[in-house]
Amino acid sequence: MSKEETKASNEQRATSDKPVAWWHWHRWLYNWVVHWADTRFGIPALIILALTEPICVPIPADVLVIGLCLGKPKRSLRYGLTCALFSVLGGTIAFSLGLAIGPERVVSFFEQIYLGNKAHQALELYQEYDFWAISISALTPVPYMLFSWLGGMAEVSLLKFVCISAIFRTMRFGGEALLFYFLGAKARWLIEKYFNIATVVVIILLAVVVYVVKLLGRMFTG
Repeated sequence: MSKEETKASNEQRATSDKPVAWWHWHRWLYNWVVHWADTRFGIPALIILALTEPICVPIPADVLVIGLCLGKPKRSLRYGLTCALFSVLGGTIAFSLGLAIGPERVVSFFEQIYLGNKAHQALELYQEYDFWAISISALTPVPYMLFSWLGGMAEVSLLKFVCISAIFRTMRFGGEALLFYFLGAKARWLIEKYFNIATVVVIILLAVVVYVVKLLGRMFTG
C-alpha cells in the first residue's frame, strides 16, 4: 500500500451522506456540527462549540472532537486539549451567569409553583456534594451545562469549580483523543460503545478511593 493510500485509510470523512428528514431537527443539527470537521474551519468550529456547549448548546462537543480526530488521528491530542480548555472556559461563563442570578432568585421563582423548598434543598445538596456534582457532570454523559449553571446558583467556590472541571474535562476529551491517536479509526467504535460506561466506572473507582482514604485517615488519627 502506498503512502497516499495509507493516509487515506487513516483519515476519514466525519460527515455521513445519508439524507435526514427536515423534521428530525436534532439529527440535522448534529450533522451540521459534525460537517465542520470536513472543512478547514474545524478548529474554530470546535472552539465555538466547546465554549458555548456548557452555556446553551444541546449538542455535546464530543461529536466534533471525534469527527476531527477521525480525519487526522495524529492531531488528536491537539483537538482534545483545545476542546477541554474552551469547555472549562464556557463552563466558567455559565457558572458566573448562575452566580449573578443567585440562590434567592432561584428559590423565589420556584416558590411560584410551590417548589421553593425543593429548590432550596437542591442547592444545599449541590453545596454539600459539590466535588461529585462537578466531577460527574464534567466526565460522564450527565449534562455539564446544567451543573455549570447550578454551581453558580448554589454559590460554590469558583476556584474549586474551575480546578475540578479542568481535571475531568481533560480526562474526558483527552481520553477520546488518546484513543484516536493510538488506534486511529478503530477508536470511534470503542468510544461509541464503551466510553460512557468507562467514565462511570472511573467515577465509581474514584468514590472507592476517596472512601478508603477517609477510612485510613480515621484509623490513623483515631
